[in-house]
Amino acid sequence: MHAITIPEPGGPEALVWAEVPDPEPGEGEVLVDVVAGAVNRADVLQRQGFYDPPPGASPYPGLECAGRISALGPGVSGWSVGDEVCALLGGGGYAEKVAVPSGQLLPVPAGVEVATTAGLPEVACTVWSNVFMVAHLRPGETLLVHGGSSGIGTMAIQLAKAVGARVAVTAGTAAKLERCAELGADILINYREQDFVEELRAATDGTGADVILDNMGAKYLERNVKALAVNGRLAVIGMQGGAKGELNLGALLAKRGAVTATSLRARPPEEKAAIVAAVREHVWPLIEDGRVRPVVDSSFPMSDAAGAHRTLDESTHIGKLLLTTE
Repeated sequence: MHAITIPEPGGPEALVWAEVPDPEPGEGEVLVDVVAGAVNRADVLQRQGFYDPPPGASPYPGLECAGRISALGPGVSGWSVGDEVCALLGGGGYAEKVAVPSGQLLPVPAGVEVATTAGLPEVACTVWSNVFMVAHLRPGETLLVHGGSSGIGTMAIQLAKAVGARVAVTAGTAAKLERCAELGADILINYREQDFVEELRAATDGTGADVILDNMGAKYLERNVKALAVNGRLAVIGMQGGAKGELNLGALLAKRGAVTATSLRARPPEEKAAIVAAVREHVWPLIEDGRVRPVVDSSFPMSDAAGAHRTLDESTHIGKLLLTTE
């Protein structure tokens, strides 16, 4: 088979389409013939040499894929050869075949093309686990999503609206904010021109956000705490703005607030399986009835993963970037 390899860390040109050995499904795994993969910022960090795959994972980038099961490993039940699936991966999505623990598989939702579902597992699992399983967003509360036009952001807007929450977003252009509004966002903040703390306070009569989903990390830490409502919950899922910040515990105590930080890739298979099961129960019905939709910006041949990474680096896209093998 072919896969994207990274002989040496670097820019998008470091991604090399090469012939590699076929994977073999182990105990409890299935082999998936990949129709499409999707691009995530973690893939960029791996390309740059900053984010090695967890032990035992495929060395190739790619945290999600969609395709068809071509073989079952020992001990697999509930799945059959030929089933159309998408999957949450520890790595290996930038390839023609990948071995996946069966607990990390999801059926292709009714009414959605197989390739399109490649962009669903990572965002659905990240948003559901952080916003709902950890931060417990409830109907009537306000969610602030940083990077509202990203893959994570577009999923967070839709899921929060589906459960009856109010949604505020930050984005850097009017076009991105307009797309967020189309998906249901109520409060639109251009972070290049506006202070999100002041804008959020004005829009919530001084209350702030009950839950904040943050991909920036250190750069936004102090302002995120200021933006929290009393009993608010800050969920940090990225470090695009740095890894080390100063936390004012006095301000956090005054808010009776909570700060959590989670990652998905390095979790053991049983934890990933629990999140995937929750997504199948709670998110998949919303996709099948049309209340939540995959948001795909564009697709690239998998052999041109470098082109997709250049687009991601430019940050002009809205939603997900896909890599297709067919």
